[in-house]
Amino acid sequence: MLKENQQKEVINLCQDLIRIRSYSGQEEMLAAKLDDTFKAMGFDEILTDDYGNVIGHMRGSKPGKVILFDGHMDTVPADESQWSKAPFEGIIEEGRIYGRGASDMKGAISAMVCAAANYARSTKKDFAGDIYIAGVVHEECFEGIASRKVSEKVNPDYVVIGEASECNIKRGQRGRAEIVIETFGKSAHSSNPKAGINAVYSMTNLIDEIRKIKPIHHDFLGDGILELTDIKSSPYPGASVVPDYCRATFDRRLLVGETKESVLRPIKDIIARMEKDDPNFKAKVSYALGEEKCYTGTKIQGERFFPAWLYDEKEDFIQKTYEGLKSAGFQPEITHYSFCTNGSHYAGEANIKTLGFGPSKESLAHIVDEYIEIEQLLKATCGYYEIIKALLS
Repeated sequence: MLKENQQKEVINLCQDLIRIRSYSGQEEMLAAKLDDTFKAMGFDEILTDDYGNVIGHMRGSKPGKVILFDGHMDTVPADESQWSKAPFEGIIEEGRIYGRGASDMKGAISAMVCAAANYARSTKKDFAGDIYIAGVVHEECFEGIASRKVSEKVNPDYVVIGEASECNIKRGQRGRAEIVIETFGKSAHSSNPKAGINAVYSMTNLIDEIRKIKPIHHDFLGDGILELTDIKSSPYPGASVVPDYCRATFDRRLLVGETKESVLRPIKDIIARMEKDDPNFKAKVSYALGEEKCYTGTKIQGERFFPAWLYDEKEDFIQKTYEGLKSAGFQPEITHYSFCTNGSHYAGEANIKTLGFGPSKESLAHIVDEYIEIEQLLKATCGYYEIIKALLS
């Protein structure tokens, strides 16, 4: 259990972080606050990079394993007119702290920082290994892209993703891809449509065929969903004009073992067949390209393909974490995330041993009147302490 001063420390920090508006690309004030907090709590080193990720390093007295706690600083926007509680004041009512980012994921960041500081104080830094806490930018736009620079700097043996898990252990997640499909036609006056080729008709025919693709299935992670999310034609508005271009976006939930090539292959096969059957049909498929500007001025960009990952429940680091939490009085379930996280990079791309553990419920992310229960915040702070103890032993 946390002492009273330790409880106040993590609660106050969570409130302070919530009070800082930190939308994607606007995390600079939160990064500065974390920098100051790392200094005040006795972290040995503070690292930053071009994207604006800020990383606190607590160094043990002896060499050992490296554990990295990952928490993203950015939040989705809050329409203040829809909130009954002010989203940037960190109001406490009935055992809850309210505010944008309370659950996703400023509560987790606060708990991580305080847990590392508590561990360093209790051991007087006489432990083997290194603890890193990363405040990461642009996760809401690019799951895992900014984390690439973090893993380059830290080279961790283990990563703990702090996304909400109700203090259960997450051993995997489905990945996510944004697939762009384009069809090309020929413009004409709509009073004489036979003179043109309507790209929207081509798209609707293609969508009908894509919907026949049977989703792949994983017994633990579920289905590899492929769902249409938007469609646009050009020119727009198209009064009296046959559209010569159409673009559709599909959300694809990825399963372990899937690659960029394997995911697009069934769609490419359909396009090839339709082009063979109809010389007027032209289409292409690709992944959406994203580009955003970091608060540092650096551009962050990449394909929107974020891999799935999954570890066996019997993996040594999963079992060490489970037993460590259980011995401290926790009763964690071992499950998986239903959404995408920065683990897409650490585990999905870099093959770093990764698990998820965080306070609060997944369903509280992004909602109006977002909150975190103080009980969960304190529990996670204790939990992170036990995870450090288990994985650095």
